[in-house]
Amino acid sequence: MKEQEILLKAIRKQLPDNTSLINELSAVLNISYDAAHRRISQKSKFTIEETVALCRHYKISMDTLFFQNRKVIVEKTKEINSMDDMIEYFKHSSEKLQLFTALSETKMFYSAKDIPLFYTVDGTLLSKFKLYVWMNLLNGNKNQESFEKFSIDGQLSEYTQILKKVYESVEVHEIWNDTTINSSLQQILYFFEAGLVTFQNAIVLYDDLKAILNKAEEKCAKNPLYNLYYNELLILNNNVLLTDGNRQALFIPYTMLGYFITDDAETCSGTQRFFSHQIQNSKSLKQSGTKDRKQFFNKSLHKIDFYIERLKNEIKIDF
Repeated sequence: MKEQEILLKAIRKQLPDNTSLINELSAVLNISYDAAHRRISQKSKFTIEETVALCRHYKISMDTLFFQNRKVIVEKTKEINSMDDMIEYFKHSSEKLQLFTALSETKMFYSAKDIPLFYTVDGTLLSKFKLYVWMNLLNGNKNQESFEKFSIDGQLSEYTQILKKVYESVEVHEIWNDTTINSSLQQILYFFEAGLVTFQNAIVLYDDLKAILNKAEEKCAKNPLYNLYYNELLILNNNVLLTDGNRQALFIPYTMLGYFITDDAETCSGTQRFFSHQIQNSKSLKQSGTKDRKQFFNKSLHKIDFYIERLKNEIKIDF
């Protein structure tokens, strides 16, 4: 089957039976009835611009269409090398997520290898620290100023608050395991031992981490939109899937903050099936009761206490 025929067949599948394909193409491409008829009869070919316009209008992935599902078109988030890049990254992310807030049935699925960034955009010291860590690690450790000298552009807070608002307005399904808080624990310790975070601030950061766990536990018990699952075996990867019934978007990490984004229907549907399967094999901390929920969060809180004691012991040794 030739490429033009493949595209026309994909468009026909999306149209009601009584819809004129000629009229559709004429309207979408802004061409005459006769010109649309010639393209449908394949007496003339679609231009590259027309092909792109049709694929965009009908949300058809050209890779999926012409490469038999072996390739998928993805969008890539901006590479971060400066604070301006960081602002642009959060601006773009907030715009993407806002597309899903119009419908009440929007759902977010999150495979939380690390604490979801939505928890660390609320103006706490930990929020600032996470930005400091990201800037250091994404910038190749060029920025070696101390955490206490690090400042945040006010515009960044505008976009992070949009992200937080979106997160709090949709139905959330997060999968955590025993390692979800580990990277945050280790980052605080690393920058303290490197002399870039003071002892006092390191303690506050660990306390902020405890506050996040307490907030997650409270939400799990009281917020009907928030669902948290504990999986003992799954290797989590920070994949995020958004769906509202009309559209889907999958965010696939390739660096610490960098994501590939696709709305390819087959890829998103397959990911949703995978999430559903993993949730079935996880323990719902909302439905399992107070005991299981307390056991999970207390284990993480005890881990934070261990790191706090480690800091205190290092201070004693120095003296």
